[in-house]
Amino acid sequence: MGAGMVWDPRLCEGKGGWRIPPQGPAAAYQTYLIRQPRDTSVIQACHEVGCQAWRNGWETVVDERTDLGASQAAYIRTGSRRTFREQRTEGGLTVFRFESGQRCFTEHRTRPQIFAVRGGDWRGNPSGDRRVHQSPDDWVEDFGEHQLVVADQVERG
Repeated sequence: MGAGMVWDPRLCEGKGGWRIPPQGPAAAYQTYLIRQPRDTSVIQACHEVGCQAWRNGWETVVDERTDLGASQAAYIRTGSRRTFREQRTEGGLTVFRFESGQRCFTEHRTRPQIFAVRGGDWRGNPSGDRRVHQSPDDWVEDFGEHQLVVADQVERG
C-alpha cells in the first residue's frame, strides 16, 4: 500500500465493489440516484437550458444576395414567428436583431438526467419504493430533508 494509505478491516466486497458493512437491514436505508441514460438526447426549449440568446437576445446576419441568405431572410420575415428589428449594413447585409425571451434558431439537445430515490441500499429494495423527481431542485430538497431526519435519529441514539 502507498504512503498514507490505511487498510480498514471493516471493508467488505459486495455487489458493486468494496463497501463498509451496513449497520442495519436494507429496509432501513434510502438510496438517492442520478442517472443519465446512454445515447439519448432530448430537444429542449431555450429557457430550459439557459440559452444566452433567449436570455439576452441575439442578431442574425444574412446576405440576401445569395440564395441561402434570401431564403433565410424570407423565413425570418414570414415564418419565424419571432419579434425582431431589421437593418441593412453598408456592405449590403441584413441584420435581424431579436428581443430576449423568445426561442432562438438553435436546436438544443441535452441528455436527460433521472433524479430518483428508492428504498433500500446496494443489497436490494425490500419495500419496492421508488420515485422519480421532476426537477433536480426537488431531489436536492428531498435529500436535504432526509439528511435532517437521519441526523435527528443519530442524535437521539
